[in-house]
Amino acid sequence: MGTHTSKKPIPLRWAAVALTSGLLVTACSSGSQPEDSSSTEGTTESTTEGTTGNEAAEFKDSENAEAVVANYAEGVYQMYTQSVTSAKVLDTAINDFVADPTEESFEAAKQAWLDARDDYGPTEAFRFYGGPIDNEEDGPEGLINAWPLDEAYIDYVDGDNEAGIINDAETFPTINAELLTSLNEKDGETNISTGWHAIEFLLWGQDLDEDGPGARPVEDYTTNTNADRRGNYLTVASANLVENLEGLVAAWQPDADNYRAEFEGLETSAALTHIFTGIGELSRGELAGERMNVAYAERSQEDEHSCFSDNTTADIIGNAKGIQIVLNGEFPNAQDDTSLIDLVGETDAELAATLTEQVTTSVSNTEEIPAPFDQHLAEGVSDDDPGRASILTAIESLETQTDSIVEAADVLGVPINVS
Repeated sequence: MGTHTSKKPIPLRWAAVALTSGLLVTACSSGSQPEDSSSTEGTTESTTEGTTGNEAAEFKDSENAEAVVANYAEGVYQMYTQSVTSAKVLDTAINDFVADPTEESFEAAKQAWLDARDDYGPTEAFRFYGGPIDNEEDGPEGLINAWPLDEAYIDYVDGDNEAGIINDAETFPTINAELLTSLNEKDGETNISTGWHAIEFLLWGQDLDEDGPGARPVEDYTTNTNADRRGNYLTVASANLVENLEGLVAAWQPDADNYRAEFEGLETSAALTHIFTGIGELSRGELAGERMNVAYAERSQEDEHSCFSDNTTADIIGNAKGIQIVLNGEFPNAQDDTSLIDLVGETDAELAATLTEQVTTSVSNTEEIPAPFDQHLAEGVSDDDPGRASILTAIESLETQTDSIVEAADVLGVPINVS
């Protein structure tokens, strides 16, 4: 799973069932600490190994396999570079806003966040195998994209105007990158102080509107209490995000003594195992499970990914497209058109065609989920409601394609284990 929570994905058979009664929608709508649903009865984690029913084929190296690995490494570098570029645009917009807080500059900063988020979402397909973003020792994923976030850890919330780091100048007289990094996930996984969602909360505020995103007033950065500290926090968090993303670019930069050099120096089978593991784990355990199924089954706004801005549906689409990009080798500025799907097709053309169709379908199904995502989580919304039904359809398609991803790895002789 990702670093954002200790919860395990709810099996699909539970998706259409209300797991508990009396669950409160907390994060994005109140300052209380969200309940840990890891003890939800019936929640388990399943592991899928090869699904062909036979022992995995012996791996046979080839020039095409090596080309796939090289294309992937360059693609990761290009996509992280693209994410840094848009994050810098966001950083500039935030600095412009804090320097001159107007409604216009506020909206510009929000739009820059949404645009930058679109570039980051597909890069989630490069996780889950101990690479530079989420290795156990110093991976920055928790500083970049951790969630869900307890708003009261950062700033005031409905019912508590003095909550958060921003409003505690006595304990935290100086807000800087070192402080925010040290406080991230301190004493609790929802104690998030950095990254995309901290910035999102500081731009939109709590989402207390059933029909739209949060509506933080621009006065929070002009005349309201601790406006200067809030502006300082926002600029520091933004600069910190850029710095952490730049670290990922450096890790994948070509012709350097870095992770990419180690990755490209692996046995080709080991590198392919990493690639397949990343998309396989994202497809089901993370995207279908943590990011969609948990929120769907528990009808919990607290568990949707970008709840303050109502950008969750776009996040889901971006993640699904990341899987498609890796499989099809359609990276920006790709120098080689040899793809993972092509490699699978050399051994099993039918499976390659099936997986291509399944991934196209899953992306299409995520695009069919009406925004905002949280409207489909409310109590009283029938499971037969078109919007709510579209979530389940997308979950099912992601589940289905994961089995094919596992099978594809298996037939190439690089079996993987994913949740």
